[in-house]
Amino acid sequence: MAQVILQQVTKRYDGNNEYTIFPTDLSIKDKEFLVMVGPSGCGKTTTLRMIAGLEEITDGKIFIGETLVNDLQPKDRDIAMVFQNYALYPHMNIFDNMAFGLTLRNFAKEEIQKRVENAAKILDLTTYLDKKPKQLSGGQRQRVALGRAIVRDPKVFLMDEPLSNLDAKLRVSMRAEIRKLHKRLDSTTIYVTHDQTEAMTMGDRIAIFNKGRIQQADEPQKVYDHPANKFVAGFIGSPAMNFIKCTVKNSGGQNYEICGLNKEFAIKYADKDNKLGKYNDKKMTLGVRPESFELYKNAAPADNLIDINADLVELLGSERYVHFKIGDDNAVAKFESGCGVHESDKIKVRVITEKIHLFECDTEDEKTVV
Repeated sequence: MAQVILQQVTKRYDGNNEYTIFPTDLSIKDKEFLVMVGPSGCGKTTTLRMIAGLEEITDGKIFIGETLVNDLQPKDRDIAMVFQNYALYPHMNIFDNMAFGLTLRNFAKEEIQKRVENAAKILDLTTYLDKKPKQLSGGQRQRVALGRAIVRDPKVFLMDEPLSNLDAKLRVSMRAEIRKLHKRLDSTTIYVTHDQTEAMTMGDRIAIFNKGRIQQADEPQKVYDHPANKFVAGFIGSPAMNFIKCTVKNSGGQNYEICGLNKEFAIKYADKDNKLGKYNDKKMTLGVRPESFELYKNAAPADNLIDINADLVELLGSERYVHFKIGDDNAVAKFESGCGVHESDKIKVRVITEKIHLFECDTEDEKTVV
């Protein structure tokens, strides 16, 4: 296997001076599973296709292993790609579909037989090798597409939204199958998806794209806990992070209060790292994940409480999502299903100050302050 390195890789289409992909640096380690994630049109698939050689790069360098592949055809890059639509030949049986790439490369019949049978065994497809694709389920066809890539024994696997055509239950099981397959093959894999749940559960690292730029690339938990900016914070996590307009007020020394614009709340915050001094009396955006609200049932006064009205309550078995407003901003809190909150209830919630985020409002990308 091999590492993949992008150095200042850019993409502009003919006659268009605007970047589709801004200068991008990214290093995928040998045997790493990297997930590229982001909304439609953010540039993740274009980046994958440039690595594959299916899109020309405008500028920059792409290395696979020690080889500069800018001018190499896809067939010469030693990669295997798994597409969203499986791309199986309907007139061929499963064996021939999996063997097709090897046949084109003039592999010996014995070697083809060995590789296809090994891949079929790994993917539990042995009993289907003489069937046609139309006789298989969507999940089985996706495994055939994976098998066709495995038999190549490439340096790098590239996967472009391979699970998007499957139903929700099958996607969950196939996520686990692909992850186990990656560990078994010890392969370098680059996986594209728009589904942040896939990204969080599958990737050793995730690279979050938006508008042709990588916003952050890190381990999933680090991205979740320490988002680089407001876009990443809102994109990663379900339900999404709540964003609430606020101001920052110094209350003496390193102590601050984060207040609602109309005094709907006042959260005490000890600024041990001296990050908030320059934001005193400025408008900011408070970020609170739904699980960072605690239901407060005690009658005694306490710090960091917000009075809310439960506008909508969604019961999801083990959890309850409580929707409410803070000033003009919509918010949702996640509680245990037995919390006893119902629609139209007036309740108090406490904000866990150790888990809040503050974002600048004057910068275009609204970088995380805390």
